[in-house]
Amino acid sequence: MNNLKFAVTAQGPEAHDGVDPRFGRARFFRVVDPVTGQQTVVDNAAGLNAAQGAGIQAAQSLVKLGVQAVVTGHVGPKAWTALRAANIAVYSAKDGTVEQAMQAFMAGQLQPMFGADVSGHW
Repeated sequence: MNNLKFAVTAQGPEAHDGVDPRFGRARFFRVVDPVTGQQTVVDNAAGLNAAQGAGIQAAQSLVKLGVQAVVTGHVGPKAWTALRAANIAVYSAKDGTVEQAMQAFMAGQLQPMFGADVSGHW
């Protein structure tokens, strides 16, 4: 089992909601601590509505929460740079529910991303 504290980008606050394909403009982050089992939903309204820098702001928020990995659909170049600078690993989950993505991550079934896969302001 993967013991990293991680976040999943989410379209809604519930575990049965879909994975949000956008990192910086994700509506919510579900932060999971596999050691304690604690889950926290973080509202990303500021990033969702940001004119620019949404990915950088989102990365900074996750750093403050002690997140070591993120599961999302896509990451732009500025967000990628911010995540890598913070030593936050990025894993790809392009569809399904947040619960499915959490289970797949903890089982080691998700593929790591090795760079931005969309242009900025996506």
